[in-house]
Amino acid sequence: MKINFNYIKGFLLFALIIFFYGFAEKRNNTRKVEKIEVQFTQFENLYVSEESVNKLLIQNDIEVSSIGKETLDLNRVETLLNKHEMIENAEVFLTLDGILKTKISQRRPIGRVLGNNAFYLDRLGKKMPLSKNYSARVPVLVNMQEKDIKEVFPLVDYINNDQFLTEHITSITRVSGGYYQLELRKTDFNIFFGKVSRIDEKFNNFKAFYKKALKDDLINTYKMVDLQFGNQVVCTKK
Repeated sequence: MKINFNYIKGFLLFALIIFFYGFAEKRNNTRKVEKIEVQFTQFENLYVSEESVNKLLIQNDIEVSSIGKETLDLNRVETLLNKHEMIENAEVFLTLDGILKTKISQRRPIGRVLGNNAFYLDRLGKKMPLSKNYSARVPVLVNMQEKDIKEVFPLVDYINNDQFLTEHITSITRVSGGYYQLELRKTDFNIFFGKVSRIDEKFNNFKAFYKKALKDDLINTYKMVDLQFGNQVVCTKK
């Protein structure tokens, strides 16, 4: 019987490739994690620092000097980081050269609820603790309980997404019956907004009024601007 040496050579070459691949894979998995790199998607006003992330990992036995790549559970690391009260989302991956990289999106406050147990309202409408590292420049929410958050969130969220309103509105106060009053920066009048409804219509009316009053030099002659009546702005003079 004639032996086909080409088949034998091919088989040996394939076996050699598998051997070296398995050897390299085993060696790679037994390597230690060299270091941890923390990357934030927002670089300003950090509510959680790189130092605190590293401390959290160390406290949970995730240290570069003590853990091999083979035993590292990336899902566990992600779950651990996502439980942090200041982190909105964390993604973790491991590079070929043994670097554990974490990409972190921090929670972003859009309002601050005053009271004995003060807290932030974040952009997802959830309760967020105050930070020791930074105080956010957001409207303060007055006379509100945690149960009122769902009701007021659409109003706070709209203000947060509008540059003009963000620059001018400093506080939102809940009065009896679920009505709201807004305080502005550098003006002598407040806004009676009413119920959290027709938000877009009310603020468009206010912007048109503000522009006209500023042009006519009447902006500081009012003590109250009422937005709750349809397509009109009702003003009370001093």
